[in-house]
Amino acid sequence: MKKVFSFTAALICLLAVSCKKDKPVTQPSPTTPAGPKLIIKLQFDSTQARLDNFGNPSTIPAGHAAQSPVFFGLSAHFIELSQNDTVMPGNGEMLYKGVQTSAGGDVAADFDQAIVKGNNETFLTIPLSSIVPGTYNYLRASITYQNYDIKYKVGSTGYVGRLSSFVGWNTYLTDYTIKTQSVTVNANKLQGYFGFEGPVGVIQGQTPAGATTVPNPIAATSPIPAGSCLVTGQFAAPFTITGSETNDITIVLSLSTNKSFEWKDNNANGTFEPLGGDTVVNMGLRGLIPMVQ
Repeated sequence: MKKVFSFTAALICLLAVSCKKDKPVTQPSPTTPAGPKLIIKLQFDSTQARLDNFGNPSTIPAGHAAQSPVFFGLSAHFIELSQNDTVMPGNGEMLYKGVQTSAGGDVAADFDQAIVKGNNETFLTIPLSSIVPGTYNYLRASITYQNYDIKYKVGSTGYVGRLSSFVGWNTYLTDYTIKTQSVTVNANKLQGYFGFEGPVGVIQGQTPAGATTVPNPIAATSPIPAGSCLVTGQFAAPFTITGSETNDITIVLSLSTNKSFEWKDNNANGTFEPLGGDTVVNMGLRGLIPMVQ
């Protein structure tokens, strides 16, 4: 298990992080031909059920605390439909797959070419004719990036800071902008790497290996690869594509942000205090409900 970077120790990195011109990372969805479309939108819900890795209701462990962040952006590396609970990841009907690169060594998601979208925004639009007709019960989304605000304190003063969280299995980063400041990396980063911007400066850190929660209610029959953030959700009713659709169909990916930012609470006061010994342990989303509109 990797050692957690404490925010206190990470302050040493402040001088190594420079402020430079923002580099846009949001890419538009590809232009699609005429005809009915499948439209996939994002929705962040802090009141949705907070689930564990197996899709069961989850409580906050002793010695930990958590809060529900305010989301501004999210990226997924691939999205697929699954007919049933025995279809292994990658063997379903692939709706989208992001760009990969080996520029950092091992194959990784290329963040420079990732689609990043916010609440109620359209993440993807594809022709319905490109989807194999069939009945699908599940949807999987491989989450790679999250950008959100969290509350924290330094001494008795409260602040709001912006966090860039990379929860994919492996992400290649040249540089990225948290809110107003950019961080140069030029390397692969494994699941759990983050950059934090606030009045105390810019801080980088890493959560423990395997600590990121990835809800998968069909884990017993269709497990996900270790270290991935492949969140699985079940449709309320089977989703059927006949191949003769004439109207657009929208699927909203309702993602649970219910206390999804979790830390070790050094003094058990329920307040995130990065300079008081609190350390980030979990940034995983807490559930996915695909809703057909």
